[in-house]
Amino acid sequence: MAAAAGGVQLNHIARESSDVNRLASFYQEILGFERIESPDFGDFKVVWVRASPTLSIHIIERDPQSKLPVSPYGAHSSVRDPKLLRRGHHVCFSVSNFESFVEKLKEKGIENYQTAQPDGKTKQVFFFDPDGNGIEVQGHLN
Repeated sequence: MAAAAGGVQLNHIARESSDVNRLASFYQEILGFERIESPDFGDFKVVWVRASPTLSIHIIERDPQSKLPVSPYGAHSSVRDPKLLRRGHHVCFSVSNFESFVEKLKEKGIENYQTAQPDGKTKQVFFFDPDGNGIEVQGHLN
């Protein structure tokens, strides 16, 4: 069966926030994203950041009238245990400097959970951004 869409690629990830500048600064400082030109939608704020020409996050001001959950953990509880992210909603990034990246998380006081995939070749660290969105960062061993 032929797919309805051809040449499918991930375009962007969207994250809601009550403070778009704070969340953009987190992605800049912790993951090295850069701010890029963002459109002016008029009735709500957005900040766009990118790690590469093909990976960007659109940070959108949360609509206070929305009935959507604030974040994956926010629908019914406020559990923020990074150990639970392995089996929960998260976005994953790969880095070439895994050990120094994890050290930066520790320096910033960001609670995290480190593990490795079963083959032992891929290290993983799980944590939350300031708005409770789950993040995984992987580093591959040679």
